[in-house]
Amino acid sequence: MSAQTIQGNINARKFQEMLLGWYDAHARNLPWRESRDPYRVWVSEIMLQQTKVAAVIEHYHEFLRRFPTVQKLASAREASVLAAWSGLGYYRRARMLHSAAKVIISERAGTFPQTAAEWRTLPGVGRYTAAAIASIAFGETAAVVDGNVERVLRRIVGKAISGEQVWDLAENLLDHERPGDSNQAMMELGATVCTPRSPACLTCPVTQICVSRGELADIAKAAPQKKREVHYALHRKNGTVFLVQRPKNARLMAGMWELPEIAPPRDRDNPLFKVKHSITITDYTVEIWALSEPVGVNGQWCAIERLPNLPLTGLARKVLRRSGIFPASGRPANSSRVSGQA
Repeated sequence: MSAQTIQGNINARKFQEMLLGWYDAHARNLPWRESRDPYRVWVSEIMLQQTKVAAVIEHYHEFLRRFPTVQKLASAREASVLAAWSGLGYYRRARMLHSAAKVIISERAGTFPQTAAEWRTLPGVGRYTAAAIASIAFGETAAVVDGNVERVLRRIVGKAISGEQVWDLAENLLDHERPGDSNQAMMELGATVCTPRSPACLTCPVTQICVSRGELADIAKAAPQKKREVHYALHRKNGTVFLVQRPKNARLMAGMWELPEIAPPRDRDNPLFKVKHSITITDYTVEIWALSEPVGVNGQWCAIERLPNLPLTGLARKVLRRSGIFPASGRPANSSRVSGQA
């Protein structure tokens, strides 16, 4: 079935008038929308992959503070890039971003690609990301399809379309005069109005041409979250904290620094504190224990003042912030103490 057939009676011009009119009036004020600079657009699109906007904003500002240009990023050490990325997760994105920056400098003399096809030649840039950057930064008429866009399109046509059908329909409905804004408007609609559950159909700008006007019954429900309890030790002395480094060949978060994981203590009544942490489909309850000395653990005492420059796992950063050792500002608090620590 072709995209034209699926599109049916949708008037593409009318659809875009309603969508872009709504976007112009209601688009969120996000920092990466302040500029069409390809470097800033690229960084934001990589950060936003599988990550909520609220979690990205702080990291986006800090990352650009450390690496304001592609030249700075390309010349940085990988550990510094991972440190700036710490807390965002999916660290392969940071490594690929770093690798792509080196390619832009070494093979393209610092010149950014301008088309989606060119962007896809860089490490870590797939079909969606390439189209997003090319349309937003350079005005190329390339449609994007992410989870939000796919959900919007399915509901509009009232069919469980997938694969190339979705991409073709997105292309057919793309505004050729404002492709970047058109793509962002589709993603914005899915993120804020046409949400996975309980969509706000009464405030939707295209509700009059939407077949579903609500959830589609055949859209599969998300897999239930798994639950797990883990325990970590927090050792501190003389302005240092004890950390361990994941193996360089680890499948997840290779080379990142974290607190040592321990077996549940016999006395389970007095953990230092607890935090909640989620990774993909698993929700963790994390108990932190104040112990005086690590036993049988191959790790390293790290100066607290160096923590902002270490590639910490998101959980380690969360725990160190909660303890007061690594405050929300990202600057080390050498004078902070945690009750019960050595």
